[in-house]
Amino acid sequence: MFQIKEQSPVYDVCIVGSGAGGGMAAKILAEAGLKIALMEAGPDFDPADPDSQTQLKWNYESPRRGASTPTRSFGDMDMAYGGWEIHGEPYTRKGDSEFDWFRSRMVGGRTNHWGRISLRFGPLDFKRKDFDGKGDNWPIGYEDIAPYYDKVDKLVGVYGTRENIPNEPDGYFLPPPKPRLHELYLKKGIKKLGIPVIPARKSVLTKRLNDSRGVCFYCQQCNRACNVYADFSSSSVLVKPAGETGNMDLYVDAMVREVLTDENGRATGVSYISRQDRQEYQIKSKVVVLAASACGTARIMLNSKSDRHPNGIGNSSGVLGHYLHDSTGASRSAILPELLDRTRYNEDGARGMHIYTPWWLNDKKDLEFTRGYHIEYGGGMYMPGYGVGFGMEHQNGRIPGKDGKMKKAGGYGLSFKEDVKRFYGAGIGFAGRGESVPQKDNYCEIDPDVVDQYGIPVLRFNYHWTKDEIMQAKHMQDTFEEIIHALGAVPNGEKPGADTNYGLEAPGRIIHEVGTTRMGTDKNTSVTNKYNQTHDVDNLFVMDGGVFVSQADKNPTWTILALAWRSSDYLIDELKKMNI
Repeated sequence: MFQIKEQSPVYDVCIVGSGAGGGMAAKILAEAGLKIALMEAGPDFDPADPDSQTQLKWNYESPRRGASTPTRSFGDMDMAYGGWEIHGEPYTRKGDSEFDWFRSRMVGGRTNHWGRISLRFGPLDFKRKDFDGKGDNWPIGYEDIAPYYDKVDKLVGVYGTRENIPNEPDGYFLPPPKPRLHELYLKKGIKKLGIPVIPARKSVLTKRLNDSRGVCFYCQQCNRACNVYADFSSSSVLVKPAGETGNMDLYVDAMVREVLTDENGRATGVSYISRQDRQEYQIKSKVVVLAASACGTARIMLNSKSDRHPNGIGNSSGVLGHYLHDSTGASRSAILPELLDRTRYNEDGARGMHIYTPWWLNDKKDLEFTRGYHIEYGGGMYMPGYGVGFGMEHQNGRIPGKDGKMKKAGGYGLSFKEDVKRFYGAGIGFAGRGESVPQKDNYCEIDPDVVDQYGIPVLRFNYHWTKDEIMQAKHMQDTFEEIIHALGAVPNGEKPGADTNYGLEAPGRIIHEVGTTRMGTDKNTSVTNKYNQTHDVDNLFVMDGGVFVSQADKNPTWTILALAWRSSDYLIDELKKMNI
């Protein structure tokens, strides 16, 4: 039995979710003097806290030697509390649907472990329908969000170079780290094919921005969260400063059930279940901001039913939860013979890629798919682990020996050690990340029969890739094959074919899901307006990836940050005008 407990005081704004969007809203609104309640479903987290920090530790210092666990899907040292499957928090799928939903349960959310690839959407990305006739245009253009991209660049810090590529807008960049040896080989070989390769754009500080954050010291462990705050995490760059204003109260282990409303249907706060005592509490506020991730926010809104909102709050259009879409993803790896038997040395740099390929075929009309993709490159002498990382699994387990003849890979003892030394640092990888076309029939809804351990109804997913995404993955694989041959590399395994959708990852696996509360000018076909304010409830805002009309071939975080800042400025202005 739940005992519902109201809490005081009445806040100006209650924000649900402390990731990119929620953290940005908390910082901007708290610094404006508003009293904020910030709700987080997981525990508190500070990357500099030695009790939770795994940076600069060896894998063998973990009881599981760094292996993944149910609460750390990317490894026991990775700073991601959560995963695609969380005990006691199920979700379901409809029919033969595929969708894997990743959830983070910690202050800062996914920003504690993400790849920190920080790309602006370009002018074309906001108006794709004008170009290919599919999907819908955004109600805003690049010119509307560009000033906020500039602000995010300056606040957070992003390295890169100015390239003057039309749909890859330049920003305010810090110096990028130089390419490493494998990246120099990649760059040289790929340019033979006419495919562009430019320095990566990532939110890691290569120069000091202020006295509260340090500079990257190239430990290559950004996924473990930085104890000097040199990389961007919402927990350190946004939530921490918001708390220092004295205007924000942080509620952790708080599973928000629904948005509360009055007799007029306006938001009055939220109801949540404490993970610590399993009791239900209420937070009262004048405005509610949902930033619990695209699917998390949709779940809360769909569960917020009342006489005024019988289908869920903000859902008079019936499109809440629809147009769910994730980035596409396909990958390939190979061995670069020139890098065999490498000399061991400290290969400095930020974690992940130092170079990448932006989409280069925007003007090509005769492709078998509609939207583009970028390519991320991997390799080098990162922290070693057993298996694929050494690139010893191609040719059905057979590898070239020192005499050039094929031999069985691995084994035990001296043979295994020799193979490890020979191949360490010679592996290279290619990962395509592309744009899918939003479909109304790809959606999440409330499962009428299943609740989680807190008694909250769970989401049920209906999602299928279309031919567009499948043929895009084919093009990725064809491109990877061209690159491998241009480099003179040896591929690991056979090229994925139609039987596997050309290696296309299941929806949700790239963790870029967006679109469930899409913005628009027509309240009959969208959930929010161009300022992330719901059409139906003027004091309810959405500040996560749910408002995206389309994804683009870029990672979404930089756009979530910019839109949340823009929406927060609008909210402050509307409150001053007493319009809310």
